[in-house]
Amino acid sequence: MQSILLHLATQFRVLTVTGPRQSGKSTLIRHAFPSYAYVSLEDPDMREFAIEDPRGFLATYPSHAIFDEVQYAPKLFSYIQTHVDFRDDTGIYILSGSQNFLMMESITQSLAGRVAVMRLLPFSHQEMVDGGVAPATADEEMLVGCYPELLVKRMDVASFYSSYVNTYVERDLRQLRNVGDLGAFVKFMRLCAGRVGQVLNVSSLANDCGVVTDTVKRWLSLLETSYICFRLTPHFANFSKRLIRAPKLYFWDTGLACHLLGIRTADQLATHYLRGGLFENLVATDLAKDAFNAGHPDHNLYFWRDSSGNEVDLLQHDHADGQLRAYEVKSSATYHPDFFKGLRHYAQLSGLPVDRQTVVYQGTRQLRTMWGELRPWGKKPLPPL
Repeated sequence: MQSILLHLATQFRVLTVTGPRQSGKSTLIRHAFPSYAYVSLEDPDMREFAIEDPRGFLATYPSHAIFDEVQYAPKLFSYIQTHVDFRDDTGIYILSGSQNFLMMESITQSLAGRVAVMRLLPFSHQEMVDGGVAPATADEEMLVGCYPELLVKRMDVASFYSSYVNTYVERDLRQLRNVGDLGAFVKFMRLCAGRVGQVLNVSSLANDCGVVTDTVKRWLSLLETSYICFRLTPHFANFSKRLIRAPKLYFWDTGLACHLLGIRTADQLATHYLRGGLFENLVATDLAKDAFNAGHPDHNLYFWRDSSGNEVDLLQHDHADGQLRAYEVKSSATYHPDFFKGLRHYAQLSGLPVDRQTVVYQGTRQLRTMWGELRPWGKKPLPPL
């Protein structure tokens, strides 16, 4: 990721790094650009300076500066536009923020064409392995989650996520939109966690939460723009079948989802009815993180399901060749040939080659079968024949 940031800083006048709170944005950009002045607009004095006197603020930091949590001064973006337009240089400013809605709204209005946007999400599995902080098992990884500070400092998991939720609800939401009943919103978050890996029924979610569907749609947008959840859209390949068109719902961090579900121990997770959905969530987000960390603007992830119940958990367009890869996710540690049932059905309809079909499971044996690859969680793909 750092090498990609450094490269983009040689191509664009402004570079923006966005993502959820505690994902390591400030650490990454300060490490990547050590000679740049660092200014956090969470500091009330610096925020007031940027808001009340934007020209003076930019005159104080004319170039090679990092503006962290820059969404707190949205009017500053227009002044940045004027400032960089008169400079024949790249890498003038590095902007970062954790409220994607406010960030992207301001960028679209003021900095389109002048800025490269990078997403930084919590650690991928490989980053945790490389950093020596990877949990021992998939269940532990689902339970603990992937936030850098939590893992590196070995913080108490329940305390970390309680603080995270309180900070998000009490501070970020009040700035993003007037949610109104914050208690109802927390209930809504818990209900979303109870739908991890499932096809989303907005009407059912609204009924369970006791609000109207328009409120649920607005609240889902808030969760997405603040990197709490994301919706995975179905892949609309027409194989003469009626396809499911509603999205599936995932959390960007399974540790947060477990916390909202009240799962506090590995024993609880082992018997929880959503263990399979949480493992699917873990695999989906790791594929997305790998795409973003490689510098791609989109994760290119989908799922496929028809009205008869035939399903492929995850489909991803390979960023190298644009071809699809299909994944089935099984939380079992014991292999069974039926794991490939959904992939075989999809391959018959689509003509997808065997070498692009993979089952990810929690066992330890890695095999190349006649139907595709059986891959343990966390393992790299087998080399091509």
